[in-house]
Amino acid sequence: MSRRSLLVGVAGLVATRSVRAAEPAASAYEIRDIVVSGRRATGRRFTLLVPRHVEGPVPLLVALHGKGETIDEKLGVYAWLERYGLGTSYERLLRPPVAPVEARGSRTPHWKPERLREVNDALAARPFGGLAVACPFTPDAFNIGARKAFLDDYAAWLVDEVVPRARRELAILEGSAHVGVDGVSLGGYVSIEVFLRQAAHFGAWGTLQGAINKYAAPAYAKSLADVLARVGPRRLHIETSLGDVYLEDNEALSAKLRKLGVDHDFVAPPGAHNQPFLRDSGTLEMLLWHDRALRA
Repeated sequence: MSRRSLLVGVAGLVATRSVRAAEPAASAYEIRDIVVSGRRATGRRFTLLVPRHVEGPVPLLVALHGKGETIDEKLGVYAWLERYGLGTSYERLLRPPVAPVEARGSRTPHWKPERLREVNDALAARPFGGLAVACPFTPDAFNIGARKAFLDDYAAWLVDEVVPRARRELAILEGSAHVGVDGVSLGGYVSIEVFLRQAAHFGAWGTLQGAINKYAAPAYAKSLADVLARVGPRRLHIETSLGDVYLEDNEALSAKLRKLGVDHDFVAPPGAHNQPFLRDSGTLEMLLWHDRALRA
């Protein structure tokens, strides 16, 4: 997309090589590595977090990874688990109170004390229910030819192949209201493009430090408003951080949505655009929000 996007992708990859978070033993969930029909451009593979602690159907979240893992399909489908703290965040939500994670070599806090209290009060009042999470390979949409055609194909692949296969793997709550799509950085950009194309198939959309240019914010806000007018109300979530390189861009999108009267949730805790932030606050906030939104 831009030199900034390239630097973010490279920084994420370097950070991962030096610090790799260990995931807990999968006591509350299992991970399935799944191959479905697809094309080279869209990929064919995703991992699926399947809850073991829940009886009965659960919501489904489709989570798209960032640019740093677009270089390899296996790297991409395991990014949330091995790099972004999906498993550890899931376990922390099941065993409150949530406490900050000590980031090795970093003194940057990833929580405001009042927000941490809010999260723990919310979990005390209503425990984390649990959800399935599909983590498909996300190609580098910033550096791909015929981008519009690619995004058309990728959005269709998610709703025609990934979501139906997830439903065959375990009991997912019936109806699009219980399926969400989200993504981090590059994945946040792809998630909004997917949602705008396939909103009828999703009950919630989110972006986590999404690579959404502030100059495109007015058009995205208008497109979201138009789509919601067509398909009906949906839950929307914009999550960034105070040290995010895309903070200003995500703030611009939120401001434009407010101006248009489009209801959404916005959160910007402390932290940089990196994996320590995701492993401590970012991924946990994403999971908790979708657990609430997709069970409403």
